[in-house]
Amino acid sequence: MDVETKIAVMRSISEEIVTEQELRDLFESKSHPVAYDGFEPSGNLHIAQGLMRSISVNKMTSLGIKFRFWVADWFGMLNNKYGGDLDKIRTVGKYFIEVWKSCGMDLDKVEFIWASDFIREHESYWETMLKLSMNASVQRVLRCGQIMGRGDNESNPAAQIIYPLMQASDMAHLDIDIAQLGMDQRKVNMLAREIFPKIGRKPPIAVHSPMLMGLQQIKSGAEGIDRKIEMKMSKSKPETAIFMMDTKDEIDRKIKNAYCPEGTETDNPILEYARLIVFGKYDQMVIERPQKFGGDLTLTGYDELRKLYMEKKIHPMDLKASMSKYINEMVEPIRSHFEHNAKAKELYETVQSYKVVR
Repeated sequence: MDVETKIAVMRSISEEIVTEQELRDLFESKSHPVAYDGFEPSGNLHIAQGLMRSISVNKMTSLGIKFRFWVADWFGMLNNKYGGDLDKIRTVGKYFIEVWKSCGMDLDKVEFIWASDFIREHESYWETMLKLSMNASVQRVLRCGQIMGRGDNESNPAAQIIYPLMQASDMAHLDIDIAQLGMDQRKVNMLAREIFPKIGRKPPIAVHSPMLMGLQQIKSGAEGIDRKIEMKMSKSKPETAIFMMDTKDEIDRKIKNAYCPEGTETDNPILEYARLIVFGKYDQMVIERPQKFGGDLTLTGYDELRKLYMEKKIHPMDLKASMSKYINEMVEPIRSHFEHNAKAKELYETVQSYKVVR
């Protein structure tokens, strides 16, 4: 695969690449670059973390990229997930990995690394973090507090300062070329790019994934990245999110009740799911509808779907019905795995017995 084709694939899974020229230079000089993403084990995986993450990882590994998943158990403890109970957090991390195993992620090219184990084995991690802290102001680090899901609050723990510096230290010690995180993690990626040269390290290329919208309309005065964060799919609002273990009836109900304004792409989650998930995985999408309304439509790309929808030639209810079909089709193997695999089933039931403190 030539470099420009690789760049096009990376654009297809990204909202922003900082910088595209650096990425081009990387592909020209290295056959197997290393990318990473980190996740706090908490709650149930929704389709942005499950389906969309699997699609993007498979596309990257198809380019020769090696992918490292940072299982951020200590970070979950810092963020007081499950009351800071590390045993529970690690169990949830095992559940997350089991979901990815069952949803088609190419695990031959993926490595899962547990933060607590890695950091204990690499004493120099803390020295790097201290050097990073010496080259970033308190105000600059606090601006990254949003990555913990926290706003400005005097009662926030001091972990809000440690957390972003540890994330930057992760990038330094995992020997990565690409930080492939969500747009909600942009601030810490840019922090790393600013301060790495000050401690003699090459900054990572930042490839930011889109944040999948929640299903309901958000009325907010926020703009830019802050608005995107407010609109993203959230575990704390279960009726606005589709979870990997949702039943068919639950998915059908949530999508049927979703915000999907006719003839507009703006803030339309159903169109976004078509773009990022359906066309992320498949080469075409079929809109099923009665013959009296024109019959089935076979679409070979998102631009075609968008054009017809904007022209009101596809009705929101037909789009929703088709989206339910595709999401259920993709989620069914995961549901089946956790229903029929005794170990997976026990793991899921254990996680469901935990109370999420935050």
